[in-house]
Amino acid sequence: MKHFVLIYDVVKDYAERRTAFRAEHLALAQAAKANGDLFLAGAFANPVDGALLVFQGETGAAAEAFAQADPYVKNGLVKAWRVREWTTVVGDAATVIMP
Repeated sequence: MKHFVLIYDVVKDYAERRTAFRAEHLALAQAAKANGDLFLAGAFANPVDGALLVFQGETGAAAEAFAQADPYVKNGLVKAWRVREWTTVVGDAATVIMP
């Protein structure tokens, strides 16, 4: 199993505007976690200027589908997003075990 990060670049007033869409966004995240796709997620702090979501699977398709369905993206709170494969080497869930 591989890791993929979904990186959000958000609008300046994201922290204020997300309230209206937060319940729907969190429900989407909880569903992705429940089906085993989403491993960890959260917004950056001080300043709140982006977010990072870590997905697991064989491809980045789940991360891409999440972004396309996310109310934050659909309602213009996210100005850009990208999915990157992430080679993890340390930790219990690392995908590459280093000697």
